[in-house]
Amino acid sequence: MSTVHGIDTAPFRHLYPFQPRFATVNGWRMHYLDEGQGPPVVMLHGNPTWSFYYRNLVLRLRGRFRTIVPDHIGCGLSAKPPAGRYPFRLRRRVDDFAALMAHLNMDEKVFLVLHDWGGMIGMAWAVANPERVAGLVVTNTAAFLPPAGKKLPLRLQVIRRGGPLGAAMVLGLNLFARPALYMAPARPLPRDVRRGMIAPYGCPRHRLATLWFVRDIPLAPGDPSFELVRSVERRIRRFSSLPALICWGMRDFVFDRDYLAEWRRRLPHAEVHRFENAGHYLLEDAGSRVAARIDDFLLTNGSE
Repeated sequence: MSTVHGIDTAPFRHLYPFQPRFATVNGWRMHYLDEGQGPPVVMLHGNPTWSFYYRNLVLRLRGRFRTIVPDHIGCGLSAKPPAGRYPFRLRRRVDDFAALMAHLNMDEKVFLVLHDWGGMIGMAWAVANPERVAGLVVTNTAAFLPPAGKKLPLRLQVIRRGGPLGAAMVLGLNLFARPALYMAPARPLPRDVRRGMIAPYGCPRHRLATLWFVRDIPLAPGDPSFELVRSVERRIRRFSSLPALICWGMRDFVFDRDYLAEWRRRLPHAEVHRFENAGHYLLEDAGSRVAARIDDFLLTNGSE
């Protein structure tokens, strides 16, 4: 039986046949995938997913590209810090990613593949290191404040407000990661995929990251991550001439058409593909079609 940080990977190993790798970043053990050789492609997940979400894209690309997929601290097969020992804020997420990139010590520019919170983390690193970015692949994410008038869904509002109810919902009952298995995709996930998706979040102490990602959503001045997000959104346009691909699940109930419109405004030259019958878990709903678009984009814009 293969166990990593208390998580049994055997039930989904057939879907996730990768060699685990680890780096110590800012005092915590971060798990990441590093598969294949060629131009580097770095994929950043969101909440409550982990590197498992990118499994099929890695399998498709690793024959021609070096695919690197970290698990954010508190997520996936990375360390699960206890409450009070880790800040669980955007700034630290970006610092952790920067530490991993320093650990990998790559000279080449990288393509970033972004989803959910991975978009904010990846773009915060990108605006600080624009010379290291070869291109962007954007999927159902944001790297800016919510569009004007956009409100969070009620369930996210309850969790974000803090207090015992939100904590009990997420930590005690797993009412973030578990409902996402049914709400984030537009079609039912196979049982073994559901098991893989939720495996890292099997007990309350392993769910802190899923809680704090929601509580860290910046909406107004004074929120801990607000100024960092505002700083990033002001600088996204510096990538407007960079190769960019946007693939969007149109049935996403959070990152909807308004978020897609914001990305199109900020990256006006991006290649855009809409997937009308896909939801937030785009790679689960339309994985082969999206992977083909990404593969073509990388082959066209990547170089050895």
